[in-house]
Order: sequence, then structure tokens, then C-alpha cells
Amino acid sequence: MHGRGGEHGESFRCVGCRLDVSVTAPGTAHRNHCPQCLASLHLDARIPGDRASRCRGRMTAIGLAVRPDGEWLVIHRCLSCEGVSANRIAGDDNPLPLIRLATRPLADPGVPVRALLAL
Repeated sequence: MHGRGGEHGESFRCVGCRLDVSVTAPGTAHRNHCPQCLASLHLDARIPGDRASRCRGRMTAIGLAVRPDGEWLVIHRCLSCEGVSANRIAGDDNPLPLIRLATRPLADPGVPVRALLAL
């Protein structure tokens, strides 16, 4: 991916499923997760694309958020430092893992489904 010095590679290997992923993605200027399994590396510090994080730990998708304009964000948690970040989905992301994340609260027996449906 983009290195600390700003150099650009054409692809990266996913830390989750080992897919070779192109760094270009429809809908985002800074691809930061695998479109197949949504795994990521903790590369950015404060600004998307800055690649200034020193952690470099593996990040796992833990949920989704939706902006007021309808744009979806994948919420990642770093398995090394436990940092949390929100990342825009890309146009070529696999919809199945996105839907699994979106419906995860419905599968949690600790969450009353009636309360969720009333929202």
C-alpha cells in the first residue's frame, strides 16, 4: 500500500484472506481494507491515507455506521493496540460481509429484537 514516504504500490496482500488487492477502489481515494473479507492493517494515524500509524497491527471489522447522507462506514478495531477507526466502504466491497455486519445486532440474543424494530 502507500508507504511512509508516500510511495505507491499497485496492490497489497490481505492479512486476512491473503487476496491480492488493488489499491485503487471505486468510491474512495485511500483503500484501507480488503474488499473480500474487510480485514485491514492499522496504517493511518489521524487522517485517512496519512499512513502514519506506528502500530501496523491487524484490524478486524466489528460493525457498520451510516452517515446522514447514507454513506456506509466499516468500523475496524486493531487487534494490537485496540484502536478503533471508521473507514468508507468501497464500491467493489463484497456485499455479503457488509450485510453480516449490518445484521449482527439482530443475531445477538442479548439485544431485544422488538426494541431494534421500534427504532
